[in-house]
Amino acid sequence: MNPDRLELLQEISTLQMDFSYTPKVEDLRQRVQAFLDTYIAPRIGDWHREVEQGQQPVSFIEELKTSARSEGLWNLFLPGLRDNEPGTRLTNLEYAPLAEIMGRISWASEVFNCSAPDTGNMELLHLFATPEQHQEWLLPLLNGEIRSAFAMTEPDVSSSDATQIQTKIVRDGNDYVINGRKWFISNAAHPNCRILIVMGKTDPEADRHLQQSMVLVPMNTPGVELVRNIPIMNHRSPEGHCELVFRDVRVPTTSILGEEGSGFALAQARLGPGRIHHCMRSIGAAELALELMTARAQRRKTFGKYLYEHGTIAEWIARSRIEIEQARLLVLKTAWMIDQVGTKAARKEISMIKALVPSLHTTVFDRAMQVFGAMGISPDTPLADHWTWGRAMRFFDGPDEVHLRVIARMEIEQNRAALDASATYLTPSLGE
Repeated sequence: MNPDRLELLQEISTLQMDFSYTPKVEDLRQRVQAFLDTYIAPRIGDWHREVEQGQQPVSFIEELKTSARSEGLWNLFLPGLRDNEPGTRLTNLEYAPLAEIMGRISWASEVFNCSAPDTGNMELLHLFATPEQHQEWLLPLLNGEIRSAFAMTEPDVSSSDATQIQTKIVRDGNDYVINGRKWFISNAAHPNCRILIVMGKTDPEADRHLQQSMVLVPMNTPGVELVRNIPIMNHRSPEGHCELVFRDVRVPTTSILGEEGSGFALAQARLGPGRIHHCMRSIGAAELALELMTARAQRRKTFGKYLYEHGTIAEWIARSRIEIEQARLLVLKTAWMIDQVGTKAARKEISMIKALVPSLHTTVFDRAMQVFGAMGISPDTPLADHWTWGRAMRFFDGPDEVHLRVIARMEIEQNRAALDASATYLTPSLGE
């Protein structure tokens, strides 16, 4: 085993995990829930109507954002938030139950300025932005004045291996010139999307993990073309999952984020927190599915029995509760580890939740859809939209297979030191 990993595991073993809510977190949890119940949930119908009519952003979103900020429910996701920046500084563990609540409604997190991909982009800028980039882009994002997108994935190469990125970023005097295609870029269709963080190759001859860089590209830069908003399973997100083309896009060299060749490392720094935030929200969505399924099972009868009185439905309810609790504990452990030892050291745990939670999400929603019957796949419930998002989660921020590969590789490495010891459990021992 890697000596650093061994030392880290020994260090963690001496620490005490405590997932109970502090008075501060319990207060915030109650306030976020009350805000969602009082101001957000009653507007679900309005949101759908306006989106179907092509209104984006919806007419009332800024009003809700202003109210949330005035109540101190703003920028809750950023552990490194500085005293002079707007919001409430929380650890990942403290943020987890709040993100769960937001996950019950697909657009709720935007109200609290805690929505992806802005959160990941703000984290990147917070870590690596120059003072000028901080002023021009990070502050407007922290204030909720603009939106952003992260342009890494491409249509012609596998997104599971970021080293394959083909977009070219070529230095020309005091400028970078960008050419390439990006695919499935979330939020790029939002009218308030003002800035793209674009990942491409600045040095194809360097080490495979040092070829990539990230540059900040204003959305209105000449040569940036939004080709289309790509539906997910025929569900069209108003913010978009877009195909973008960059044709001789020219930005000043001061647009580099971090250093040339640091793009891959920056991507890993960004994706760790992004993955756990998705999983936190997904736990909340699964809770909603279980609530709806359980309520439906108590109202609906078939063959003279309430649905919950049928063995299959009762088993679905029970298994869903068990699986949600298991997943939540692993997500909380991962959040705790990130807080204690950092994202890099919690890599295996991050991969574990990313491989687990999307499947849990779709499983619970699939059961709920079945209990609702045809209504469950209609727009009359949120189930189909949530199921679709859960299925998409198995791809973004790394497909299941990549995370399972990471887990297996790290588990095997960890086990090597115990090969001889494990042999003693065999009869006869391999040593005989």
